[in-house]
Amino acid sequence: MSQTSDVINPATEEVLRTVTHTDEAGVDDAVARARSAQRAWARLAPADRAAALRAFAAVVDAHVEELAQLEVANSGHPIGNARWEAGHVRDVLQYYSASPERLSGKQIPVAGGLDVTFNEPLGVVGVITPWNFPMTIASWGFAPALAAGNAVLVKPAEWTPLTTIRLGELAVEAGLPADLFQVLPGRGSVVGERFVTHPDVRKIVFTGSTEVGMRVMAGAARQVKRVTLELGGKSANIVFDDCDLEKAAATAPYGVFDNSGQDCCARSRILVQRSVFDRFMELFEPAVKGVVVGDPRVEGTEMGPLVSKPHWESVAGYVPDDAPVAFRGEAPSGPGYWFPPTVLTPAPDDRTVTEEIFGPVVTVLPFDDEADAIALANDTPYGLSGSIWTDNLSRALRMSRAVESGNLSVNSHSSVRYTTPFGGFKQSGLGRELGPDAPLSFTETKNVFIAVEEGN
Repeated sequence: MSQTSDVINPATEEVLRTVTHTDEAGVDDAVARARSAQRAWARLAPADRAAALRAFAAVVDAHVEELAQLEVANSGHPIGNARWEAGHVRDVLQYYSASPERLSGKQIPVAGGLDVTFNEPLGVVGVITPWNFPMTIASWGFAPALAAGNAVLVKPAEWTPLTTIRLGELAVEAGLPADLFQVLPGRGSVVGERFVTHPDVRKIVFTGSTEVGMRVMAGAARQVKRVTLELGGKSANIVFDDCDLEKAAATAPYGVFDNSGQDCCARSRILVQRSVFDRFMELFEPAVKGVVVGDPRVEGTEMGPLVSKPHWESVAGYVPDDAPVAFRGEAPSGPGYWFPPTVLTPAPDDRTVTEEIFGPVVTVLPFDDEADAIALANDTPYGLSGSIWTDNLSRALRMSRAVESGNLSVNSHSSVRYTTPFGGFKQSGLGRELGPDAPLSFTETKNVFIAVEEGN
């Protein structure tokens, strides 16, 4: 008997759809079909694979509004954000459609012959995606993997599967072989676990919690299976006294409250130089209270609800009645998993400073000088993202080299561009996604030496 789950609209608490889960036998069947499709896909001329990915991008482009509305309903993302996300999937496909004709390998000078390398596809790749950015993060895995000649199986998060399921349908509509790119909704303990244990799934791309990422990595080790892991974060937004303080305060809410704080790159620790701490807080309060929280279907809404009731309860647990709340923004009452933007000023060792809350809750702490800021910023097992606010170029470069993080922004909160590599230090992950080299992480390097006889 097939297992199912109801997909809930987090803004209304209404059931959107009932989704049938894939069981272990279904995964095994999908892998077998994907293996066959992958062999045919890899035999295609690179230009033909490129054209197929461009066709996929074009079909996504024609369905941007549909995908956006689906994400609003399933994930509670504001419509403006959701349109950007759907367009981002199109752009990622378009970007990696250039890769099949550019995976050129090398010719290496050697004695006695010719030495060349080939970038061979791995085969079948399993992509396990999170619920916070369902379609965008899926595309970071499937687009470069397909470009490199692989087949891809995607397991979307149980709470937010709808846009990924639709992308699977659009891939077939665009002309991709039906078995080459398959979306398999289901439980992580069933579908995700089988990706890890199945010998014909040669790589796992996992985005999610560090705890689960450790289990994926341990399981993959039994088969020496490749992994890319994008895990937790507790990123710092470091504000020095020589920066544009008004701009730093005005933009800080969007560095942490975007997607209701449900973002592994969220700058959820704001570190402010002590000499300007009070002034920053004066400027920060109206910025926080100005964040527009409400119906995600409405143009101009900047923050929607949390994704689910269990997640709301998890976030609320970090803000008990006696929490050191400096100030809060507004949030709707009534149905929906609403949580107001919340600013805390706790002790440096409080769990709100050290643990990933994954909601619209930010801590603000003072620091004295560069050394103090570096020590505070690096006092975490994570190292994914972060921001540095200063008008001193030398300081910006010193801090950028000293902060242990994979993605840093100076005088901004930008983390992700599909043209540049993305990934974390320490327990924030392993490997890199996006950027021009991403398809290579879905290949094996094959070295071939051809002996050449000396002429007369």
